[in-house]
This record gives sequence, C-alpha cells and structure tokens, in this order.
Amino acid sequence: MKTVLVASSKGGVGKTTIATHLAAESALAGRKTVLIDADPQGSSTRWAERRSALESAVLPIDGSSRHKTAWKSIPEGTDRVVVDAPAGAHADTLEVYLDHADAVVVPVLPSALDIDATVPFLNALAKHPRVRKGDLRVGLVGNRLRPWTNASQQAMDLLQQWPYPLVAQLRDSQAYVMLVGFGKSLFDYHSAQVRDHQADWQPLLKWLKRA
Repeated sequence: MKTVLVASSKGGVGKTTIATHLAAESALAGRKTVLIDADPQGSSTRWAERRSALESAVLPIDGSSRHKTAWKSIPEGTDRVVVDAPAGAHADTLEVYLDHADAVVVPVLPSALDIDATVPFLNALAKHPRVRKGDLRVGLVGNRLRPWTNASQQAMDLLQQWPYPLVAQLRDSQAYVMLVGFGKSLFDYHSAQVRDHQADWQPLLKWLKRA
C-alpha cells in the first residue's frame, strides 16, 4: 500500500484538487483507493460521495477529528491512500501522516507571498527524521500557473533552486473547479481539450511511482 500526503501550511493552494485528482487517477488505473479527508471542510469527502456510483469510486475516510485512528478504518487490500491534509496545517501537526506517508506533495502558487509562506513549512519538514534520512520524499507542485506570464516563470525558476524537486507544473484552468464539483477529474475524460492538462500531471505521477 502506497500513501501520498498532500499538504501545505498555506490555504487556498489547490491542495484538495490535487488530492482528488491523484485519487481518481489511481482508481481509474484499477487500484483500490482510499481518500483520507483530514480537512474539517470536508471537500474531499463530498467529492468522493459524488463519485460513489462510478466503477472507479474512491472510498472516503474522515480524518479530520480522529486522524490517529483513521488508519484502522482503511480496508484490507487497499492499494493506494491519498491524504488531503487540513488547510494551513503545520508540519508538527502532521506527525501521524508523516509517519505513514511514502511521499509528500506540496502545492505552491506562483506568487512571492505564497512562496514565502511555504518556506517555514518546508523547513519544518526537513527536520522530520524520515525526511532527513531520505525515507520520505517531498516534491513541490507549481499550481494554477499561467506559463505565458513573467510571474509564473519567475516563480518556477525560484522553486527549481530549492532543495526539494519541482515535480510538476499544473496550468490554471476553471475545468478543475467544475470537475471536482461533479466528483470527476481530468483523468475521467479523453478529449483533445484535456490532454494537454493531463500531460502536466505525468511528471508528478512518474515521481510518485518511484517514491
């Protein structure tokens, strides 16, 4: 069983969108997938409930108030667990998830304020024993990018200088908001209109496969 933690100390960075897309991609690939929703807002849970009638359904587990026992609720035979961490969570409040995770995905928006706000979180992650030993890999995801703008280009240049790898660059699209509202993901479709956006995810998926 592989566990992926999606977390950031900065709210509004697209954490839930990334967590639900990773869960959908896993389920569509035929894996038995669980989504632990540790965010009190419950957005990931509602997404999974909307998806429940599909063959590629994802099982939601509430991790918002009982995160220490959420692991006991994971069914036997589960192949993939994706954890949607609480908004604005700090590394010291994620100990249980960091102890179980095989990889941590940290979304970052292309603005100086968002990047500055993420630095203390990454510094705290670096102090975790599993991260320090190399047992727990941490990857950055540039999210809601507009590649044609100087702001996005400069932000990605900066992220690439950090000690953690920049494992994906996801372009901004209103399609994400719409699809999550329907319990769907980009991976549920095969039209030419979504292929470019699906391609944005391939470096992240390959990185997670190696984790």
